[in-house]
Amino acid sequence: LKAENDYTDQVMAHTKKFEEALFEEIKGRIKEDDASAPYRDNGYWYYTRYEEGFEYPLHCRRKGTMDAAEEVMLNVNDMARGHEYYAVRAVKVSENNDIVSYAVDTTGRRVYALHFKNLATGVTLPDVIEKVTANSAWANDNKTFFYAKQDEITLRYYRIYRHTLGDDPSNDELVFEEKDDTFSCYVWKTKSKKYLMIGSYQTLSSEIRYADAGKPAGKFTVFLPRERDHEYEIDHFKDKFYIYTNYQAKNFRLMETKVGRNAKANWKDVIPHREDILLESTELFNDFLAVKERRGGLTQIQIRPWKGEAHYLEFGEPAYDAGFGENHDMDSDLMRFVYTSMTTPTTDYDYNMNTREKTLIKREEVLGGFDSDDYVTERLFATADDGTQIPMSVCYKKGLQKNGGNPVLLYGYGSYGYSMDANFRSYRFSLIDRGFIYVITHIRGGQEMGRQWYEDGKLFNKKNTFTDFIACGKHLIAEDYTSSEKLYAYGGSAGGLLIGAVVNMAPELFDGAVAAVPFVDVITTMLDESIPLTTGEYDEWGDPNEKEYYDYILSYSPYDNVAAQDYPHLLITTGLHDSQVQYWEPAKWVARLRALKTDNNRLLLKTNMEAGHGGASGRFKRYKEIAFDYTFLLDLAGLTRDGV
Repeated sequence: LKAENDYTDQVMAHTKKFEEALFEEIKGRIKEDDASAPYRDNGYWYYTRYEEGFEYPLHCRRKGTMDAAEEVMLNVNDMARGHEYYAVRAVKVSENNDIVSYAVDTTGRRVYALHFKNLATGVTLPDVIEKVTANSAWANDNKTFFYAKQDEITLRYYRIYRHTLGDDPSNDELVFEEKDDTFSCYVWKTKSKKYLMIGSYQTLSSEIRYADAGKPAGKFTVFLPRERDHEYEIDHFKDKFYIYTNYQAKNFRLMETKVGRNAKANWKDVIPHREDILLESTELFNDFLAVKERRGGLTQIQIRPWKGEAHYLEFGEPAYDAGFGENHDMDSDLMRFVYTSMTTPTTDYDYNMNTREKTLIKREEVLGGFDSDDYVTERLFATADDGTQIPMSVCYKKGLQKNGGNPVLLYGYGSYGYSMDANFRSYRFSLIDRGFIYVITHIRGGQEMGRQWYEDGKLFNKKNTFTDFIACGKHLIAEDYTSSEKLYAYGGSAGGLLIGAVVNMAPELFDGAVAAVPFVDVITTMLDESIPLTTGEYDEWGDPNEKEYYDYILSYSPYDNVAAQDYPHLLITTGLHDSQVQYWEPAKWVARLRALKTDNNRLLLKTNMEAGHGGASGRFKRYKEIAFDYTFLLDLAGLTRDGV
């Protein structure tokens, strides 16, 4: 790995000054002394803020009003001293507002230590719970704490423990163990703060238990036993549970039942199933139900008063993303939502569900003269091999000529039902301002066009994900946005699998590609049950212990399909401590490419020796990785000059 890093440095040495300048340019768009939009919870306003010149946030709060004195709960800059990697997650305050819990990872492998701090005294408590997950929840007695522990080999979340502050963690009580190795389990508290929940999840089914959060020593009751192909979530409001379910509802529906009357026979529709609308999530309020759904590939937010007429929010752009923000107070007429598009920085609004007025709370400030009006966003459709229309979100600078000569970066993911919406990232403009067109493909395997979109891109339909992406590239060439000499591809993790597959299938379509932490040795990984994520993903990729699945996976697995052919220029990145895609997958893929490919194009492997799947910690370190990726692409496109 070190030798490959040295080789990468040598090959890219001529662009070093440009890369450094590009990093400063990307960093220069970011307001260093910034803060998140504050949100209200249990009598306090919470926010994180950054100070100029520092990598890590300060987690803060103010009592009652934002005019009150600031309390710094955690200064992560102080905590991170002496660590190359330092991540704080799951910052949670007890119900009496006195104790904050938080999880610390110092390797990037997502193995955490849980810590507790008394906010009244400023003293960090001696309770330290090592080698666990960040998933946790407070009971309502302010001393009982539930957390999930992972299997030390596979890192599967499989046990929920109960800890009492002041007790030795080695004596913590095991509350629940998930023994089916295709399921993982998590703990949380309902928005009403009435119930603690333990959920067991697998790709196609779920099972949830609940207990009174005011009686943390009590037993958990199964809401509904797990069933194959039944996924559900529950939340609580007044005397009812609200069930988000795909029971007889491919695109999900919302149902309700009285607490304790859990059987399906007692469930009643609140939002019925709709063939053309995917129900994604809901927010419960005393007087309103806020609904996030997806229609025609775009997110919508609907407000449904418990009494009265429902209405939708209007967004007005051809491609965008909108979703719920922090909404902790059920007794409120204000619904916090977050809006963004490829040209609109991330924006927090409070929406008055009574008056239908929205108030701007915070918009991401982009420095360096950025103006949304300088750019164009479009929504295009490519025709897939089977005739399906594949949406794309497109962004470029005004005045661009569609003459076939523009460089294009084609981004894709297409797995797990994760929808890749048209969001804003300020660093992309380092490409766009230099003439790139940035394109997000909404290929099958995601859930942009409904649940069927996901099912049409997994298991024996997985190749649709790859051919959809190829169709998007061909469409952009046919419509004179670009040419194969100027077309570039980018994907990470399962999106790295996408990149690996398409450069095997259509290497002539691209001039270059970046595969970040790529899942490319699919058949070997899915045959090894000791590797994290394997057993829980049989319903995503298939179980290769069954011959039909073995043969199908083998037919597209990027490592296994490397051929003696010309390939585009390739940059492949990984992290030494990656727990999701182990570093040896991209390493052996590169070795096989070196042995078989017939071209003289660049093939670079860059390993972050201090990080895992998510890359570097810290606010700005990750932009160094982006600057390197973009330098690679801009250099191939002939758009690098020192200092530009």
